[in-house]
Amino acid sequence: MEEQQIRKTLDAHWHASATGDLNAEHDIYDDDAICDYPQSGERIIGRHNLQALRGYHPGKPSGFNVRRIVGKDDLWITEYTITYQGQPAYTVSIMEFRNGKVMHETQYFADPFEAPAWRSQWVQQIG
Repeated sequence: MEEQQIRKTLDAHWHASATGDLNAEHDIYDDDAICDYPQSGERIIGRHNLQALRGYHPGKPSGFNVRRIVGKDDLWITEYTITYQGQPAYTVSIMEFRNGKVMHETQYFADPFEAPAWRSQWVQQIG
């Protein structure tokens, strides 16, 4: 699949994720896709299970913002923020494509934290 087509597919996927369209959101995945959540030690096997898990989530997101998408060939990374119950979760999705579908995705979720004062002389706040 051409990179331009993958980018269009990703844009449609993240738009569907933001609007809560579960069917369109999961069109990107192969039927046998694997999605790993390393922080919780979970692996979701199969598009059906991934869609069911996300559809059952009791705390539906109230906000969704893609910060950037970068990729080449069959490896694509998206940085985005999901807001659950007023709290942002900074998220990175690493997707591996084969034949135009995601075969493997790894997602990392990070909570915000206060920057320590001792670093202030070397950093800028990015909001």
